[in-house]
Amino acid sequence: MAATEAFSRVRAWLVDEALPFWSTRGIDTQTGGYVEQIGFDGHDRQAAFKRVRVIGRQIYVFSHASLLGWQGIAQARHGYEFLIDHAWLGPEKGWARQLNRDGSLRDPTPDLYDLAFVLFALGWFYRASGDPGARVSAIRTFDFINSHMRHPSGKGFLVEKPSTGPRLQNPHMHLLEAALVNYEATEDECFRFLADEVVDLFADHFFDRTTSTLAEYFSEDWSRDPGRLGQQIEPGHMFEWAWILGNYQRLTGRDLREYINALASFAERRGVRRDNHLTCNVVLSDGRVLDAGSRVWPNTERIQAAVAMFELCGENPREIFESSTRALFDYFLTGRPAGTWIDRIDADGTTSVDHVPVSTLYHLMIAFTEMLRVERAVKDAFHA
Repeated sequence: MAATEAFSRVRAWLVDEALPFWSTRGIDTQTGGYVEQIGFDGHDRQAAFKRVRVIGRQIYVFSHASLLGWQGIAQARHGYEFLIDHAWLGPEKGWARQLNRDGSLRDPTPDLYDLAFVLFALGWFYRASGDPGARVSAIRTFDFINSHMRHPSGKGFLVEKPSTGPRLQNPHMHLLEAALVNYEATEDECFRFLADEVVDLFADHFFDRTTSTLAEYFSEDWSRDPGRLGQQIEPGHMFEWAWILGNYQRLTGRDLREYINALASFAERRGVRRDNHLTCNVVLSDGRVLDAGSRVWPNTERIQAAVAMFELCGENPREIFESSTRALFDYFLTGRPAGTWIDRIDADGTTSVDHVPVSTLYHLMIAFTEMLRVERAVKDAFHA
């Protein structure tokens, strides 16, 4: 697949297949909000729960689509109003983690990952709609995270409250992503300070210069988990951090190319299979593959990292655009009806899921819109 064909294919899939499908089949017109799961027959699986993180991701998708000229603002507002009406529990409790299908409370646990996606959704919805209520809610969300989710050490935040298990980098990564969206949308300095704090955590604790790796699991003092968990590396997250740090550099001017290059380079060398160009789920810090299976999202993150490496380091992204697009369409985007996907495959390519998780659309939307955003610049620079 040539680069020109890759651009055309992702544009057609996104505009002609995915957005039309999810703007209709993905809307819960009976009880509000969005459908959580779709069967391979294209129908709602009637899941009993609705995750707040998924509501946030879908608000983003339709808000971004609206900003690009696709008529998605009504679908975004549908989710936004459901979120505000059902998931906000007040300034002392924050946002619920999970709702029942009808919007009643299922799990009130404050969860940093879900809070990050609420903040992310509010920033995007504010950009798309200009609704002042979204900005107010974003500030309230920031205040709750800052006041109620901060770790007793003062370094970073609790994964959930009450906190259990190891400390995690992943929700902090998405918190940075959300802070940057809100900082760009509102110019409120609190979001810049939050972004600065998470980037400093990355530089001081998450990233190891000796191995050029990003760990997933940490002890209370932010040292890597001493067991096997501390050695596990997810190449998809390394690609994702590269792209998010690129956005941070664009907005703040702080030069992070050393980290961006190290993250993308390790993930490319150790985390991408040479036989089919799929991004592996998990490797170890020494580069050995632990899980050669793959999901949609690590492959979309490879595309996003290539965008960052092109814009900040001048690297030609065509080969990655071509190979990752081919891999996505060969292994994942072959589902029917059009606009859906197979989310996960085993190392031998066997499908290992029985439904279409709605949460995956967020990853595809970002990667494909980023790829299309730089299309002209890539063609001009490399005659693609």
